[in-house]
Amino acid sequence: MLELRNIKKAFGDCVANEDVSLTVHKGKIHAIVGENGAGKSTAMKIAYGFYNADSGEILVDGREVSIRTPHDAIALGIGMVHQHFMLVGAMTVAENIILGAETGSVVNLDLEKAEAEIRTLSEDLKLGVDPRAIVEDLSVGQQQRVELLKALYRHADLLILDEPTAVLSPQEVVDFFDILRRMREQGKTIIIITHKLDEVLAISDEVTVMRDGRVVGNVTTSETNAKELARMIVGRDVLLRVEKPEAHPAGDILEIESLSVRGKHEVAVDNVSFSVRAGEIVGIAGIEGNGQTELIECLAGLADAASGSVRFDGRDITKLSARKRKELGIAHIPEDRHRRGLLLNSDLSENSILGVHYRPPIAASGFISGTAVEKRVTEIIENFDVRPPKPELLARSLSGGNQQKLIIGREFEIEPRLLLVSQPTRGVDIGAIEFIHRKLIELRDSGAAILLVSAELEEVTALADRLLVIREGRIAGEVDPRSASVEEIGLLMTGGEA
Repeated sequence: MLELRNIKKAFGDCVANEDVSLTVHKGKIHAIVGENGAGKSTAMKIAYGFYNADSGEILVDGREVSIRTPHDAIALGIGMVHQHFMLVGAMTVAENIILGAETGSVVNLDLEKAEAEIRTLSEDLKLGVDPRAIVEDLSVGQQQRVELLKALYRHADLLILDEPTAVLSPQEVVDFFDILRRMREQGKTIIIITHKLDEVLAISDEVTVMRDGRVVGNVTTSETNAKELARMIVGRDVLLRVEKPEAHPAGDILEIESLSVRGKHEVAVDNVSFSVRAGEIVGIAGIEGNGQTELIECLAGLADAASGSVRFDGRDITKLSARKRKELGIAHIPEDRHRRGLLLNSDLSENSILGVHYRPPIAASGFISGTAVEKRVTEIIENFDVRPPKPELLARSLSGGNQQKLIIGREFEIEPRLLLVSQPTRGVDIGAIEFIHRKLIELRDSGAAILLVSAELEEVTALADRLLVIREGRIAGEVDPRSASVEEIGLLMTGGEA
């Protein structure tokens, strides 16, 4: 279906793809894996016409083609769903899907015909998407389906999916994979770019492994395993499980009493009480959209409490600003790194000082010290392996995983007494996951308190010393992550019965 031959692509002196060659067979699900910055997304964006290769050839159905723009790719039956959805929230599903491919005249759009076609596509694949629904009212999983429909509406036979499960709950991933299998049965070809090796083994037929801009392996999925893939990805053996010593918690650092927080339309956090001690990780598990976001943002000072209180080290901070909380030693790694974590159009140096830009040693006598900024960004890049290691690069030019490492490095630099962390390894490669997990354990063992939210049940149970389950904005229960089964936690998450 698709063949890339000797693709080369550089951005200035940064080589993203070097002699990349791979073959994707028709009617297969083909996974592309590799570390952040390995060149996976760049190669696929070249196949989609988002970037133009410096040299090399692209073949579709055995025929050499020129793909200079996404319009060229769409005309050849290639669609791409990007890691960050490209949808207009205020518009309906149908309006989003036909945007750029409108039926009828410009003056008189045939929206009803488009809605009928979209409804038929949705029913054929059992997507359950209402063409008239407003996109901003849909869950993340439903928005993912809208992106699929957008590509299929344009008659795509080959779909490129970039980190498609990064923002999905475990159940949404199961449902999504069922959809991909139905698409494969209908003759579609699918390329999935992902970091999650368990998902690669569960859904794909073939795997291409990339490292440092090159293809280092092509394997049949049924003939490999997670350990072998991890070794190819990183170039060394990787610890696929979290190793941590026993926690030795001290006194309470964070105390939450009867806390309620309003969401967009209703109460998102409802009368929640719990504490986090120094030297421990308290995990929060739950299906996304059950109040985790509002809880963390309230604790970080980004949202107001409707009622209840928050105490930090014995002091009431319920009404303190985000700046004041950071000054006390509360760090925050947000779930949405673009909206809350970075200034995408600023360089790495500027992003490295966010939150401390007005304090010594960064600022002195009303001026920012270039020497201090350079020292700080260099330490973050080196200590957290941010790639490419160029302080002058804009934050938006980094891969998602490297953006995450930049944020984590910045927050660790303040040596926090309390770390609020949401989705720490979302969109992060296997080697970086191991690294981030180790850093979190080290921070815990230094005496910091950590409140961890993760949609990855395996991650939150492996890292947490105590595990709270949240459902509909309330704490549904507390379990011991060392002994609780996935089924037990899942029942608490969904409100089901044993």
